Amino acid sequence: MNTMPPIVPVLSAPRRALALLAAFMVLQSALAFAQTGSVTLALREVALTYPAEAVVEAVRQATVAAQVQGRVIDVRADAGQRVQKGQLLMRIDAREAAAGAAGAQAQLVEAEANYERTRNLHARKFVSAAALDKAEAELKAARAVAGASGATVSHATVTAPLAGVVAQRHTELGEMASPGKPLITVYDPKGMRVIASIPQYKLAEVRRGGTARLEFPEAGLWVDATRVEVLPTADARSHTVTARLYLPDDVPGVIPGMAARAHFVIGGGKKLTVPPKAVLRRGEVTGVYVLDAQDVPRLRQVRLGEMLGNGELEVLAGLAAGDRVSLAPIQAGIQIKQAK
Repeated sequence: MNTMPPIVPVLSAPRRALALLAAFMVLQSALAFAQTGSVTLALREVALTYPAEAVVEAVRQATVAAQVQGRVIDVRADAGQRVQKGQLLMRIDAREAAAGAAGAQAQLVEAEANYERTRNLHARKFVSAAALDKAEAELKAARAVAGASGATVSHATVTAPLAGVVAQRHTELGEMASPGKPLITVYDPKGMRVIASIPQYKLAEVRRGGTARLEFPEAGLWVDATRVEVLPTADARSHTVTARLYLPDDVPGVIPGMAARAHFVIGGGKKLTVPPKAVLRRGEVTGVYVLDAQDVPRLRQVRLGEMLGNGELEVLAGLAAGDRVSLAPIQAGIQIKQAK
């Protein structure tokens, strides 16, 4: 009985190339997943914190306002530019003020001459002491007017009150400036702080802890506050107390007006935590990939609490101490799909 040899499918060159490419991609994905690493969960001693929404502000910030009326004829600084103390920022056309100063100076010269004549006449007994006193008073008044007029003219040159960064330019070239109108705002980036509101029922715990960590969620940045300052008064409407948390100098990426979250330390305890980058969120489902003994990932739904002081999330349900969790949930999902 003749037996036919088994038929072995022969792949064309393009199909062989595609098959090799698919195998190579699977191998690359497995290698990338292996390199991302994992973490074994355990009960950790962490600081128990009270989180509060906050906002960043500059400790040293100044808004320069116009002190003379006139049109802005020169602008030397824009938002984001670094300036030095005393650097020229703007110039205002103050010709009216200059004319007034010239008139005041002329009146001062006349008052000085009148005072000298009256003094000579009083020395010769031609005028009374009252006339001399009147001339002296007129001279002092003229000096005051001339000094004020000169100061007004000097206000036409706007300079930086401190060294720092221009936060905002409120007045543009060609606009009219009037006394009290904001022109430009400058802040010092070396001194920054975070402002948070504490409800009065948490005030005692916050004061007892005395320390805090600052979280910047969008930037993924955590910073230890150098000093926590709780103001001694409460708001009568919201019944909250303002706290100032000072940052170290030159924290990268932190600017005034940025949203932050203050984590006030109020105690300590042991918690089961998981790193935020190990968590996969899909709509209302929150899960992590747990690795078995053969490093095969399995998706497990979990329930998590709030962010703790160590920068990790508290595990409320779904995981236990000793579980090994992947730190790259996206790559783990890709590995599962390619293995099917």
